[in-house]
Amino acid sequence: MIVALSGSTGFVGESLHTKMTQLGWTVKAIKRDAFSLSDQEFHARFTEDADVVINLAGAPVSKKWTSSYKQEINDSRINTTRKISHAINCAEKKPLVFISASAIGIYDSMSTHTESSQSFADSFLARVCQSWEHEAMKSEHDTRVVIFRLGVVLGEAGGALKKMHLPFSLGMGGKIGTGEQAVSFIHISDLVNAIIFTIENPSISGVVNAVSPYPGNNAELTDKLGKVLDKPAWLTVPTFVLRMMYGEGAQVLLEGQRVLPQKLLQAGFRFKYPTIQNALVQIYG
Repeated sequence: MIVALSGSTGFVGESLHTKMTQLGWTVKAIKRDAFSLSDQEFHARFTEDADVVINLAGAPVSKKWTSSYKQEINDSRINTTRKISHAINCAEKKPLVFISASAIGIYDSMSTHTESSQSFADSFLARVCQSWEHEAMKSEHDTRVVIFRLGVVLGEAGGALKKMHLPFSLGMGGKIGTGEQAVSFIHISDLVNAIIFTIENPSISGVVNAVSPYPGNNAELTDKLGKVLDKPAWLTVPTFVLRMMYGEGAQVLLEGQRVLPQKLLQAGFRFKYPTIQNALVQIYG
């Protein structure tokens, strides 16, 4: 199996690269500078002989959203996905499947969402996700396209827990605002396995919610993390502090989406770490 992978140096990309290498697959990393290649050269190097193309590229959203950084968030997703879709369409031998990342931030924070939900948020991030997915779907004519809407990815090496670990380990952890905002999460191992599962199951296409079947909330995550680390987690981070730090980007922390992985479950995928407790014990236990 030959896989072209963008975002291979990120938290999810590194774990996925390692797993695919263990399976004996050949991984061609699409690095950031590759997107400056001509369309013809990009296609020749990455998509012409690939069986699978995976797109995980995108600037982190957990920074202050200045006007220029919002543009970077947008461009790092839309332009890269457009380049990959065009390259797939140019390939004489089409890849079997194109897996492109998106985010559950596309959904509103009021409903419980499966893949069939059309209740999207009216926010910058939701609009970016819609454009991001639109670019990926341009390559669906002769290639199976799967959109992975990622939840909060839990793992020690990156993501939310890497930022939370230090204050919690010092006994300075706590909930964010009311703590009632939903946390739809997925353990990094479950995410990697779900991607492999999807590659190997041609019946899966379109949107896939990459989340655990048991979403929690911020207060639960705070409580469980404190207990697993055997540290108090009694503080509350005021919303105004986050708005000062992240600007409009604070919405990622202050708003959550309750999302269910209906499509993965119906296809027979089994989660190893379906609850927050399971996930945190595996990571820190």
